[in-house]
Amino acid sequence: VFMNAGAYGGEIKDVIVSAEAVCSGSLVHFDADDMELSYRHSVFQSKEAYITSAVFKLAKGNKEDIKSKMNELMGRRKDKQPIEYPSAGSTFKRPEGYFAGKLIQDSGLRGACVGGAQVSEKHCGFIINKGGASSADIKSLIKKVQDKVLEDSGVTLECEVRIIPYS
Repeated sequence: VFMNAGAYGGEIKDVIVSAEAVCSGSLVHFDADDMELSYRHSVFQSKEAYITSAVFKLAKGNKEDIKSKMNELMGRRKDKQPIEYPSAGSTFKRPEGYFAGKLIQDSGLRGACVGGAQVSEKHCGFIINKGGASSADIKSLIKKVQDKVLEDSGVTLECEVRIIPYS
């Protein structure tokens, strides 16, 4: 809900009805229209809000058709994404008119490593933990990728992954 997650043509905004969040110590109700949902964005990102629940409206359908669609989507994910390694998911937002993974690949960064962090060889839009990666390794590799892609293509890659500072 916080990031309006989505894949394969669907997003949370397509199915959410409402959510509740703690804002400034009070529980606040948000209807879908109040959430300002767009590509990897919600109103919650500009508030100090902690989402506590959400209500979704799903479409009725034939159980076997739904199961088949779920299996198809999981198969696509297994084929194209490095789900066999720990990661935070897709690392960069899709820049307007481009695909982050292709820009990264075209910059020669497939398989690039910093410590235990690696640009996935399966899908360059993912930074994976090949083993023992620290948060510093991951942040350093993100910066390296952003700098190289900007230098090579003039495109700024924006993180989809949100890094929360620890204090």
